[in-house]
Parts: sequence; C-alpha cells; structure tokens
Amino acid sequence: MASITIVIPHYNGIDILKDCLDSLYRNSFKDFETLLIDNGSTDGSPDFVRRNYPQVRLIENSENKGYAGACNQGLEMAASPFVLLLNNDTVMPENFLREMYNTIHADKTIGAVQPKIISIQDHDYFDYSGGAGGEMDWFGYPFARGRIFDTVEKDRRQYDNMEGQVFWTSGCALLLRKTVADEIGLLDEDFFAHQEEIDWNWRAQLAGYRNVVCYDTHIYHYSGYTLRSDNQRKMYLNHRNNLIMMLKNYALRSLILFFPVRVLFEMATVLADILMWDGKRSRAVLDALLFVFTHPVFIWRKRRAVQSGRRVSDSAIIRNMYPGSVVIDHFVRKMMPYRCIKSFRREKN
Repeated sequence: MASITIVIPHYNGIDILKDCLDSLYRNSFKDFETLLIDNGSTDGSPDFVRRNYPQVRLIENSENKGYAGACNQGLEMAASPFVLLLNNDTVMPENFLREMYNTIHADKTIGAVQPKIISIQDHDYFDYSGGAGGEMDWFGYPFARGRIFDTVEKDRRQYDNMEGQVFWTSGCALLLRKTVADEIGLLDEDFFAHQEEIDWNWRAQLAGYRNVVCYDTHIYHYSGYTLRSDNQRKMYLNHRNNLIMMLKNYALRSLILFFPVRVLFEMATVLADILMWDGKRSRAVLDALLFVFTHPVFIWRKRRAVQSGRRVSDSAIIRNMYPGSVVIDHFVRKMMPYRCIKSFRREKN
C-alpha cells in the first residue's frame, strides 16, 4: 500500500495534464499511486493517459461529476493513509511530495496541508487559488495570504516565517489525512465545484483538527484554466456555496450574529454591480440568495449532519478567523493582504 494516493480530477486539456504528470513523476518521493478521474473528456485524454502513463490508474466517468464528485470517487477508492487532491493544471518541484508528506505525517492533529501556490503565468506572484494559505472572515468571505479578492501580491517570502495554521487549504493541492475524511465525511457533492474544500476544512476544524501550510515547498497553478473568473456560473456557485457553508457550519448563536450582515453585504454587491452597468455578478448573487431561501429543508438537513458531529465550540473556530470584515478593511480602509494577515496572525518564535 502506498503512503499517498494522488487523486486528479480531469476534464479535457491534454497539454496541461501532461505537464502535471511529468512533474509528478519527477518527484524524489516515490511512495505514491495516482488515480486520474476523467469526467467525460472529449479530447482523447483517456487514450493519451493509457498510452503514455500506464502507471496511472484511470477511472472514466460518462458524465462530468464536478470537482467534488471526482475527488470523492478517488477518496472512496484510496487505501493509503494520506490522499492528495491535485488539480490537473499544476506543476510541482521535485521536493513537493516529500515536504508535504513530512509535514502532515509528523503531527496527528493536522487534517490537511497545502504548499505555497504560485502563479504559473508569473512566478513572482502568488496564485489566486490559495496563495500562501486560506483565511476566512467572520462573515464567510474567504481570502488568502497573498490574495484578497482580485488583489494578488508578489511572493517576497513575507509569509514564510508566519505561523502555519490557516483556516482552509486549497483544493488545488490539498494533502489530507484519510482517517479525517472517514470521520467527517467527503466533499459536499451538492456544491459541484467551488468552495467544497473550504467547507471540508471547516468541518475538519469542528472535529478538532488543524489545517496548515507547508512553506518548504510550492506548486505552480494555472488559475482560471477551467473556468474564467468572470464566468457567471462560477460566480453563482461561489456565492451560493459560500452561503450554504455558513449555514451548515456555524453554531446557531454565531449564525444569528453574522449571517444577516452577510446578506446585507450580498445586497450591497448587487447594488454596486448594477451601478457599474455589468449585471453578471448581481444576477449570480440574486440567484444564489433565491436558492438559499427557497431550499430551507435541504440546507437544514446538511446543517443537522454537521452539527451532530461537532466537537469544538464556535469560540475556538472564530479565534482562527479574521476578526471583522475583510471586505471593509480591503475596499474601504485600503488594507493590502499582508497588512490584513499581520493584524491577526503571528510570526513563529
């Protein structure tokens, strides 16, 4: 049995997949197996993998099950103690697997770990999808060390001496402990795509585990390859899933305190989008709110399942969140990512 099972969800894009697999098999750490979950590619990807990477275990779906569905297939098949959920549009250095494995193997309280994620288009900058570790404010807005909304910083190693614990780790390259997934459940497939890994990280914390960043390695990511950031479907899923995630994971007292404010933020987003004569995001937000308020039983069942397994109080969870609103601090107070992070995360002693 391998130490790590690597699960790669894939839908079209032979070129990026080739770069990913080539870099994977150049790693100095060899104790792994690879599961490639193909979500119904139409560009000949399965034949390409069979022909060029016979060591890869290929699973072919007849339909696109999304990121969550494909990852869950791999998680259910994995027999190894650790599972790496890996995007197909990534390229890694030779020390990647070894450093990630050493980090999570050394501490049983760690549920998940991510590397620094660097833009493949410009190696000087962090990548949008996770930067140097994911954070969350009280009102459910996710951001990252090195990235708040569309503002992305250069990697000047400014976070390398910061405490490793974060709120969430990016599904772009997420190494998790299999026993944690067995305990808290898999990714929420109803999310289909976007923020399902953040939801999983939140649930891991409710069960008493920590999520951390490994600063001793990195990965390059082609952010936005699958769906552009201005894609309305992507906007809708991000807003809808984020609202559902809050309703699932917050304790009732916290939910009463923070969720109404979040709804006001959403309505402000709608108004701002209309004033800018765009319309895409406002439609996405309104559709997301409509879904949430018309599916109370659906969401209540999810919430009951999460809260029944809670072992950690919300006071501990909130201490690991950004204190206040990153929306106000970034857009009104003009705080950049590093200043926001330094305001509540400490450097190592």
